[in-house]
Amino acid sequence: MKKALIVIDMQNDFIDGSLGTAEALSIVENVKDKIRSYPPECVFATMDTHGPDYLSTQEGRNLPVEHCIRGKEGWKIRPDIEALLKGARIFEKPTFGSERLAEELKKEEDLEEIELIGLCTDICVLSNALLIKAALPELKISVDASCCAGVTPRKHLAALETMRSCQINVTGAEQGL
Repeated sequence: MKKALIVIDMQNDFIDGSLGTAEALSIVENVKDKIRSYPPECVFATMDTHGPDYLSTQEGRNLPVEHCIRGKEGWKIRPDIEALLKGARIFEKPTFGSERLAEELKKEEDLEEIELIGLCTDICVLSNALLIKAALPELKISVDASCCAGVTPRKHLAALETMRSCQINVTGAEQGL
């Protein structure tokens, strides 16, 4: 595996559920096209995963909107995207970034590059990109802006700029400009 794709949190609640946005809906076809461009064994995905006690957690107190509660419809990956993830390695994560994902990527001996896509640019995409950059500082990392959406368009652009500052290459959609 020379290049891997990381699909971040393409779950119902982030697309058209409790935290969904028009911007998230607008990237679905781009995300599907991007997944199709990679061999299944080179695709990783994450799922934001919370328990029924979410509102009593630190995150829940700061974002008091129940979302991605394990087993509920909003937690599931959007069906048309899930169908494309057959053969992908999927990681549930209780917080923004997945340490398990970073550890798995460190085990890939011939990995030279990763590309991240998904939701939300300014929270989980950014967190995973920076976590992977810290774990694998020599790995080439890119984010396709045309396959990401932030909580707001402004936060999406701010996150892309932050990633550029951290030597993460931003591509697609005129690089989010």
